[in-house]
Amino acid sequence: MKKYLRSLGFVAFVAVAGGLASAVGRLGAAELAVQSIPAADSRFRYEGRCDFADPAAPGIVWQGTRISLDFEGERLALRFTGASGQNFFDASVDGATQVVAVPAGATQRIELPLHPGPGRHRLALFKRNEAASGTVRFAGVELVAGARAWAPPPPDYQLRMEFIGDSITAGACNEDGAADQWEDRRTHNHALSYSTLTAAAFAGDYRCAAVSGMGVVTGWVEMKAGQIWDRLYPRVDSPRADVQSWRPDVAFVNLGENDASFTGAHGQPFPAAAFTDGYVALGQAIRAAYPKAQLVLLCGGMFNGAQNPELRRAWEEAVARLEAADPAVSHFAFAHWSKNHPRVSDDRAMADELIAWLRAQPFMARRH
Repeated sequence: MKKYLRSLGFVAFVAVAGGLASAVGRLGAAELAVQSIPAADSRFRYEGRCDFADPAAPGIVWQGTRISLDFEGERLALRFTGASGQNFFDASVDGATQVVAVPAGATQRIELPLHPGPGRHRLALFKRNEAASGTVRFAGVELVAGARAWAPPPPDYQLRMEFIGDSITAGACNEDGAADQWEDRRTHNHALSYSTLTAAAFAGDYRCAAVSGMGVVTGWVEMKAGQIWDRLYPRVDSPRADVQSWRPDVAFVNLGENDASFTGAHGQPFPAAAFTDGYVALGQAIRAAYPKAQLVLLCGGMFNGAQNPELRRAWEEAVARLEAADPAVSHFAFAHWSKNHPRVSDDRAMADELIAWLRAQPFMARRH
């Protein structure tokens, strides 16, 4: 694990989480004099596909979104508003990490227990759970009155990566026990997903647009990947994101599991021709948005991607069509797969495979 973490600026985010932040309440007068630093303050660093339509309360949407700030003082409270669904963050101060749950509903103030001592410290927030299970607006922080704050130094990223996929890529259920569960998203930890681990191995700034249950032509949710991958929110009526403002060097696509599992569960034939055509159209749309990116087409992680011959043939036909038309397209199929959703050990095994393959690719030598 450590070999993945040393080189990446968000090392603190993927640390093993500690206890849940306990002091949750309505905004109000604090016992000690405090100062507020609003979310629009330029000292905050935001990384990820955020909704900045309201700079005073930017929407924190997709899994893997990151917020950081350097500060001094013995007190730190987080402020949120407009939370819907479930929202969990890894909150790290100088590498000590705890899980913060933001209750749905009205504005919330969450005080973090601190023992930082004097000097400059770093707050790092990482959204653990996927966008489709909850979104929230960040309203800023509170510090002790008179305490200073700074913009963190720029991370030493080596390249940019984007991951587009479903629950496998989102890290859904990866900290569950023997059975998958969807009631408490605290155990759906994107920080330990194969996508985050892969990005960490290459010191990559990364984004993840993945939705559990989503397919190319059908799935367990109504939205399709072609409708969602470039949106601000995981909704078909969402505004589109400004994909020109952040373009990956390498874009990964891992889809198909839900097209196969949904049709199989409902006694329907696998829609092979429609899947191939839809997958090719998705690849072409990503290429149009990212004309200089390497596009890596992934398959596997669960039963259908690894063992379903109909899905595999349809995916291979789509791969062949895209690669024939575009020299900057390549593909990789995971050997490791799991019956349930991948757990953390499975995510690590998948990351090991993908990292080893990427290190052998000439396009990575040119970009890394």
